[in-house]
Amino acid sequence: MKLAKEMRDLSELELNEKVTDLKQELFNLRFQHAVNQLENPQRIKAVKKQIALIKTIQRERELASASAN
Repeated sequence: MKLAKEMRDLSELELNEKVTDLKQELFNLRFQHAVNQLENPQRIKAVKKQIALIKTIQRERELASASAN
């Protein structure tokens, strides 16, 4: 998966910024959905998956650093 490889190359700070941006986008998409102005409802699902992917990568790094100690 190309997206996962790209995400793994990012630093921890960049991943945190990406999660923040995606959460803001998800909020906006949900708001648009509530007022029936959402053009692409599948975008909500895609954003959720991206957030989950980043959180998974962060957890993998956390476990790797814990086992290295």
